[in-house]
Amino acid sequence: MSLAICHSIMRTTVRLDESLLREAKSYASQTGRTLTGVIEDALREALARRHEHRERPQIQLHTFKGTGLQPGIDLDDSAALWDLMDTR
Repeated sequence: MSLAICHSIMRTTVRLDESLLREAKSYASQTGRTLTGVIEDALREALARRHEHRERPQIQLHTFKGTGLQPGIDLDDSAALWDLMDTR
């Protein structure tokens, strides 16, 4: 009895940014791999990360009553916020 394993291989055209293609070809050469292998692995990795993001549990943020942001508080100035919290 013989067992035949058949992989489906498709050819397609993909347009890549020139600098990205150069970098991918260089990486393939440095690692002794084919350009196709590098692109396949990168695509698999990107798709796997997409699924990881979906599996994260939703975080419930708690809010508290108050009068809102105090005058003179700049939320973009983390150093000033730390100073303000240290003085209270």
